[in-house]
Amino acid sequence: MVKIGTYTLKNKLILAPMAGVTDRPFRQLCKQLGAGMAVSEMISSNSLLWGSEKTKRRANHDGETEPRCIQIAGADPELLAKAAQYNVENGAQMIDINMGCPAKKVCNVMAGSALLKDETRVAQILDAVVNAVSVPVTLKIRTGWDKAHRNGLRIAQIAEQAGIQALAIHGRTRACGFSGEAEYDTIAAIKANIKIPVIANGDIRSPEKAKYVLDYTGADAVMIGRAALGRPWIFREIDYYLKTGEKLSAPSLTEIRDTLLAHLEKLYQFYGEYTGVRMARKHLSWYSKGQPYGAMFRNTVNRVGNSLEQIKLTQSFFAKLAEAL
Repeated sequence: MVKIGTYTLKNKLILAPMAGVTDRPFRQLCKQLGAGMAVSEMISSNSLLWGSEKTKRRANHDGETEPRCIQIAGADPELLAKAAQYNVENGAQMIDINMGCPAKKVCNVMAGSALLKDETRVAQILDAVVNAVSVPVTLKIRTGWDKAHRNGLRIAQIAEQAGIQALAIHGRTRACGFSGEAEYDTIAAIKANIKIPVIANGDIRSPEKAKYVLDYTGADAVMIGRAALGRPWIFREIDYYLKTGEKLSAPSLTEIRDTLLAHLEKLYQFYGEYTGVRMARKHLSWYSKGQPYGAMFRNTVNRVGNSLEQIKLTQSFFAKLAEAL
């Protein structure tokens, strides 16, 4: 079992924080389908943004199973400490600090993985946030800034010293973005040198790969991001494989349809009609990827502007798939 502070997770599987994706409906869905924990989208430490509708939605955990984990991002220790306090006051039970995001707009303001360049600043941020809140604080990093500067182990040691309760590591450097293959040697080296839980992340797309990464790195858990898009049941598939060594049969077409339709309804409820329809488009694209007639379906469904039409087209698409079986 993975223990982070006072919380014990039900398994070794965590949904990675993804901007524009890991909203409350998606986090709840992944938890229902086997994720032991799910991390919110990144919330800026800029206090001017806290009152915005977007930030309020990102921090909304109503009805969500514990532990409720909020990710914060920024470069100023004091602002990050305040952001942590604000989110704890608003229901966060765990704070995750983002030092892994490779996006230019985040790194250009010296946040996300850009912070890995400045180990002194990293230590100041971690100390400030850990001392500001009574809940567990976790950290997400990459293996370093670029291949010549893989300082993940040094950052991990700073994190452990600061009182960070768990460390998630994406097996790429900031310079790699999401290209090339994730490497797990750095994660294994970090795990061998620190005592806090280590969570391995990067290119884990199947039950077999999850088991390989856990065995190879010695990590306590794995974090799944892009592989869960349009396939939230990947968590129960991995969980079953880790427990039994056997593969769970793939979900039926009916189950996929029902999961997607329920997901759409949750998005409309959470965001309201206008934004809900637009947020649904990316999920419709992910669920239909690789399916027969998928491109044609995406081309049509992404043009409609209301929820009833979206649902009708989705039902027709699955009816057509069923006929083709």
